[in-house]
Amino acid sequence: MKSLLIVLLSATIGSGCAKKDNEAQNPNNATFKPISSVKTYTYLALGDSYTIGEAVMQNESFPYQLAQVLKTDSSAVEEPKIIAKTGWTTDELIQNIKATPLNPKYDFVTLLIGVNNQYRNYDIEIYRKEFAALLQTAINYAGGKPERVFVISIPDWGVTTFAKNSGRSITQIAKEIDAYNAINKEETGKMQANYLDITPISREAATNISLIASDGLHPSAQMYMRWVEKLKPLVALKLN
Repeated sequence: MKSLLIVLLSATIGSGCAKKDNEAQNPNNATFKPISSVKTYTYLALGDSYTIGEAVMQNESFPYQLAQVLKTDSSAVEEPKIIAKTGWTTDELIQNIKATPLNPKYDFVTLLIGVNNQYRNYDIEIYRKEFAALLQTAINYAGGKPERVFVISIPDWGVTTFAKNSGRSITQIAKEIDAYNAINKEETGKMQANYLDITPISREAATNISLIASDGLHPSAQMYMRWVEKLKPLVALKLN
């Protein structure tokens, strides 16, 4: 009888150890609490020098600042995919989008283009046609959802030191920028995408030099931050 009790006790202890080993190797038991998942969004930014953040650090450009401020405990934005270069006009942006390998779909897209069309005195009606084509492209990359596309108005570079030293009429620059923005706003409305008018902020640089980068032409990190403050709630609302 004594031998039988020893055998039974050994079996019970062995069973308990095996159970603990099994729990350690199988973390999907009821006692294991899974870590909550984080939703990650993809972002495509299309444009020119204002999108790449000419004259500021990369993380100070508006796409990178936007991605950072959209981060929450439950969501994040991947590093922005940027197709932009200083000096690009609408036709150059169109060609480079075609030549760049891209994902078929992004969670949201920003578009800011046109200042170089104005600077080079291109036909404004050609701008309308090409901007509309770019906006449709942006919508396509947003999965056909215009509510996931955010058009940003063209800043007024006429208030910068560069403009004042260029010999061009500051009044004329402002008038032409307004005309270009009237077009991109109208086309954005037609396609039911989102529109953010940051041009008034850019004009504050006439009396606030901290809004202009060290090159005397492009926005500073502070100006981009002002844009992002207005852009963040628009994007966050559409992503929910």
